[in-house]
Amino acid sequence: MFKRWLKHKEAMTSALNHQTAEKAAQYAAQVERLEQRVRVLERIVTDRGMGVADEIERLRDAPLN
Repeated sequence: MFKRWLKHKEAMTSALNHQTAEKAAQYAAQVERLEQRVRVLERIVTDRGMGVADEIERLRDAPLN
């Protein structure tokens, strides 16, 4: 009976680890997208030759990966 319980606990731990790894990958992808957007915004703010309103509108239309 103990072996069956232990096997069940191992399976549950494995499933939890898989879910955690999947969530971590999703968060990493989301962080990467946000970092890309911040880099673009920094470039817009520091580059005085560009029309800020036009660039913001282009960002709104751009896909999020």
